[in-house]
Amino acid sequence: MSSAAEKLPAAPAASAPVVTSPQEMLAQAVARGDTALAEKLMDLADRWEKKQALREFSSAIAAAKAEIKPIARNKLGHNSKAYADMAATATAVDPILSAHGLGYRYRATQGDRITVTCVLFHRAGHEEETTLTGPADTTGNKNAIQAIGSTLTYLQRYSLFLALGLAAGNDDDGKAAGAGEKIDQQQIDHLIQLAEDVGADKAKFCAYMKIDSFADLPVSRLPQAINALNAKRKS
Repeated sequence: MSSAAEKLPAAPAASAPVVTSPQEMLAQAVARGDTALAEKLMDLADRWEKKQALREFSSAIAAAKAEIKPIARNKLGHNSKAYADMAATATAVDPILSAHGLGYRYRATQGDRITVTCVLFHRAGHEEETTLTGPADTTGNKNAIQAIGSTLTYLQRYSLFLALGLAAGNDDDGKAAGAGEKIDQQQIDHLIQLAEDVGADKAKFCAYMKIDSFADLPVSRLPQAINALNAKRKS
């Protein structure tokens, strides 16, 4: 004979909690014709999507940086100083960025000085901008067009380095890249102009960088100096 317990119906299995995204809630509100709620949910959905896009962008940047190796300086400038040209830079970073859904583009303006903005973007929709400004590079007997082109490629490289948090390196005998090498006059002029643009106290900035003047800044610390000045612009 069966026991009473055996005759009782089985308890229903506990259902998993339903997680509804802002987009799903918006679709439900639209289906019900709730205009007021739909407007609020549209704003919520937009903010949620931007937050998700930022998370994916940050994750992709971190993953890409872990794979990008120091970029070899493959060219000599007019002052016989080695640097990584745009071709070497693109060869090193483009395939890795693409694999992680990242890309970049530039826009430029010209007045008394040349301004280049590197726009770093991710397939999820988030993008960030890094802007640098400098004078036309008239060194080495360049004509007017060559002077502009030289500055454009220079600013393109450095704005991309800054956007990705990278630095050009040497692959010679393992010595630190540019450890004792000082920045050149074009780089000095750029830092001075950037300091003026962001309203930085030049003496205090030199003290912060532990140098007597801009001309004493090592090449290896140039990205740090530019980042510090750009941070003051945002503050």
